[in-house]
Amino acid sequence: MDARSARPKGIALTERQRIAWLRLIRSDNVGPATFRDLINHFGSAETALAALPELSARGGATRSIRIATESEAHRELEEAQRFGARFVGIGEPEYPQTLRHIDGAPPLLAAKGNLSAAIRPGVGIVGSRNASISGAKFAAMIARHCGQAGYTVLSGLARGIDTAAHRASLETGTIAAMAGGLDKPYPPENTALLEEIWNGNGLAISEMPFGWEPRARDFPRRNRLIAGASLGVVVVEAATRSGSLITARLAGEFGRLVFAVPGSPLDPRSQGTNELLKDGALIVTAPHDVVQALAPLTQYDLFSPPLAEEPEQEPRFSLLPPDDSDRARIVDALGPTPTEIDDIIRHTELAASAVYLVLLELDLAGRLHRHAGGLVSLAMDP
Repeated sequence: MDARSARPKGIALTERQRIAWLRLIRSDNVGPATFRDLINHFGSAETALAALPELSARGGATRSIRIATESEAHRELEEAQRFGARFVGIGEPEYPQTLRHIDGAPPLLAAKGNLSAAIRPGVGIVGSRNASISGAKFAAMIARHCGQAGYTVLSGLARGIDTAAHRASLETGTIAAMAGGLDKPYPPENTALLEEIWNGNGLAISEMPFGWEPRARDFPRRNRLIAGASLGVVVVEAATRSGSLITARLAGEFGRLVFAVPGSPLDPRSQGTNELLKDGALIVTAPHDVVQALAPLTQYDLFSPPLAEEPEQEPRFSLLPPDDSDRARIVDALGPTPTEIDDIIRHTELAASAVYLVLLELDLAGRLHRHAGGLVSLAMDP
């Protein structure tokens, strides 16, 4: 198939499931990875919600866990509807296909605009906020060429390269990944551009609640959306310490293609891209370089989507909790150093179901840290 022939795949959530999913992901200590493990263990979000208090207590929580209420979830859904947005669950047809497969993919995305933009294969284009004229022009050329080839262009709505990429792909389709809520665009000067995106052929997405003001630590999460929803990421001008390089690193970790546009060694805005090229990024000197490299990836169904089903059957694991001695063995095996879960299973010689359940308990009690690559460590007391 080519980039234009993508077909939506997946199963739609019922409204009851959507409410339960929203409650679960908005509850304390439930991040994307914990959400996934809870669904895998209990079979549904509703069952997981009922189990949260007991799980967190067994994990050693010193206070009751806050669970998002049904009325709170209804209010957020109603707010999204008034805003002209909706929440799309992982595995639903309109969820970006490649994003489903990264570690910690958001269970729900708030989305506003043309949802067909999320169905097509994507290419991320990011770079310096303080872009040069030539850098912005070249980013626009790449975006326009990719859009004409059938790709959706993803970027982060920032000044400079992001803005140029979005504007050049307004007609063909672009996705703006946001660090705050959909109603809190950053920078504010790009509000008009954002409205052009979601009122046209583009889409805005965020994993944050409505009303959420973006903070510095939220932008790497936005970068994960760009890298995860793309088949490849193009970096056009980036200093040695920049969010664009974080996006490129994440793209590499996710197995995506990483492209870089070379620049003058005398220009600080090119130091990051030139370093990427030294590290093996694909060089881009013409827009068709990107399309040619991505073309083989669109010939096969590389990302068959996991379905958002909550089957009415027994949970995958036994619901019987481990006893106190088994729980102590698992906690003793953990420490401040990130560790693979398989190593914990081998070390303790306990069933995988027992290890996963205790890790869930610790996580919900705020005593577990999750790291890239599925590693975990124990949160040490201050």
